[in-house]
Amino acid sequence: MRRIWAVNRIVRPVSGLLLRRLALASIIANVAIVVTGGAVRLTASGLGCPTWPRCTDDSYVTTPEMGVYGVIEFSNRMLTFAVGLIALATVLAVLAHRPRRRGVLTLAVAVFLGIPAQAVIGGITVLTNLNPWVVGLHFLASMAVLAAAYALWRRVDEPDAPTVAVVPSPLRTLARVTTGVTVAVLVIGTWVTGSGPHAGDHGAARNGLDPESISQVHADGVFLLIGLSVALIFAFRAVGAARATRAAVVLLAVELGQGLIGFVQYFTHVPAILVGAHMLGSCLVLLAALSVQWSTRERRPAAPAPQTTATEVEAVPVTA
Repeated sequence: MRRIWAVNRIVRPVSGLLLRRLALASIIANVAIVVTGGAVRLTASGLGCPTWPRCTDDSYVTTPEMGVYGVIEFSNRMLTFAVGLIALATVLAVLAHRPRRRGVLTLAVAVFLGIPAQAVIGGITVLTNLNPWVVGLHFLASMAVLAAAYALWRRVDEPDAPTVAVVPSPLRTLARVTTGVTVAVLVIGTWVTGSGPHAGDHGAARNGLDPESISQVHADGVFLLIGLSVALIFAFRAVGAARATRAAVVLLAVELGQGLIGFVQYFTHVPAILVGAHMLGSCLVLLAALSVQWSTRERRPAAPAPQTTATEVEAVPVTA
């Protein structure tokens, strides 16, 4: 019995550490697949494999005749399997971890199922010859999976207890509004992408929106987001919420960096390297906005049940 007890004491912490590392790896992998997906589009390799789920009508893998474009597109498809394996390993780690955590399994399964769903949308983009609206949906699906992966990572480190607000309700609402505006900026960003160059293939259609006008709408959304972030910093500081303040400062810094990349790429005629950096920045902005949202609440460990002391027991009168 002593040996079993000792083994359990060793296995449980390692299992928890492994789970946290897998959840973090899932975040990194999902960011990587967004960036590599951008590389597919920016190198005009979107139809490197002209069909789906096969790479050609006769082969599931790229062929020498398809050249470097086929290699780039097929490599991105293979990365999806790697991301899926990490997500599957995370699900298995959640199932093996003791004690079982409430809500963690749901998030892990959501991340795992989101990856094939995102891959199917990617296949539809190929079958529709890179329809810009479907390409945008493909990106947004990746953002949704990334958000679930982030929630899983944060939830793993939390105790199983009700959430407690650490800032007043109006500030939590302001944080939610900021997150909503972040999502809107990402959505409009896909419209900007669909109206400009780098369609993923030289013959791919564009969405028909005026690039200059939709870029201005996108920039207006960014200005609103920056203003909300500044407001959050001052509001969190006013109520003494140090952790939330730090999260808002990080969000503002990421937004300013992303905005700088966006303006430079616009005035330099959208060079591919800056577009790739902008896609990475989109992931970081979303993660920073989610960090602010999570910093407005916390789960506190349940207080231990009061223990009756020997003195208290002796003080209890005994009746016949």
